[in-house]
Amino acid sequence: MGKLSVKDLDLKGKRVLMRVDFNVSLNKETGEITDDTKIKASLPTINYVLNQGASLILMSHLGRPKGKVVPQLRMDKVARRLEELLGKKVLKLDECVGEKVSIAVKSMKAGQVILLENTRFYPGETKNDPEFARELASLGDIFVNDAFGTAHRSHASTVGVANYLPAAAGLLMSKEMKVLGGILTYPRPPFVAILGGAKVSDKIGVLENLLSKCQNILIGGGMAYTFLRAKEIPTGKSLVEEDKIEEAKKIMEQTDKKNCQILLPSDHIVAPEAKSGVKTQVVGEREIPSDWIALDIGPKTIDSFSRIIAKSATVFWNGPLGMFEVEEFSRGTQAIARKLAESKADVVVGGGDSIAALKKGNLLDKITHVSTGGGASLEFLEGKQLPGVSVLNDKK
Repeated sequence: MGKLSVKDLDLKGKRVLMRVDFNVSLNKETGEITDDTKIKASLPTINYVLNQGASLILMSHLGRPKGKVVPQLRMDKVARRLEELLGKKVLKLDECVGEKVSIAVKSMKAGQVILLENTRFYPGETKNDPEFARELASLGDIFVNDAFGTAHRSHASTVGVANYLPAAAGLLMSKEMKVLGGILTYPRPPFVAILGGAKVSDKIGVLENLLSKCQNILIGGGMAYTFLRAKEIPTGKSLVEEDKIEEAKKIMEQTDKKNCQILLPSDHIVAPEAKSGVKTQVVGEREIPSDWIALDIGPKTIDSFSRIIAKSATVFWNGPLGMFEVEEFSRGTQAIARKLAESKADVVVGGGDSIAALKKGNLLDKITHVSTGGGASLEFLEGKQLPGVSVLNDKK
């Protein structure tokens, strides 16, 4: 059946309460927005709602204020950037609920936009407090969730409000569900997943679910060294989750039954310390010195991973393949990003560091779909029900 979409609703003359993901990156010193991708991603739904003759009340969190007012996490700069992108006035309110908010909302005319204050200034947001959710819901006639990046959170503004209003998916949310659902249910084979990042623990559920769907899983980043240790390969001082070695073993033991091959790095870039400016060396699979750290995949691994990507029809990538934020250890991630941009496969990328690597190489527009939700996309690919999706109304 699928979930109700904003396009299924008559919006004319309605007040639309919309959850967006404006949790943008900020410069720590100046507080300026350093990346407005998430704001831009919401524009198609915002423009659609306004063009249908509705007024629009937007709500989002920013950062982790933990239920307290944090001045540098106010939404004012987000409102100004949204104004620039929309080319129209955005009224930013200093609260999410209360008399002033109600008065401002009741006087809205069709085509007007209000942005509420940071929802996480209220303790009731992350607790999914019914009273806070009811107060938010009282502002609108219809609830639209376009914040896929927070769909795995059961919060008042993502889940609670849907108990009081008709609830539909925005255009971005619908697209994410369609693309990610597509690679789970009918991926074009061969299907390869590339998983990196520091921890195996973040990816165990995804690995287990993708074993029966992928022909190949390529593992890099810090998580590769837990797998190598599970194969009794020396890893020096590289990052290893000791308590996940047995789980890594079990995952590798399932590959034959599932007709899926897991490939680990066959060479590494190593250094005595995980920082810029240190001496580096390329070593083979079993040659990591006992007091050195492996911090990136080596040239042989780049070559073997690239060959598999070139033969694949569907690719999912989440997580860097080395300590990407340090130039000396970013080459593997950058090389794989370039290979994906050249690929003729359907390429889906999720996770902030993977997206940053594509941006750095000006490759974003060469990728089939860049998911706005790192954690949400992983949980979706684990086969989990996302609370922010489940709560939306089903199509009749």
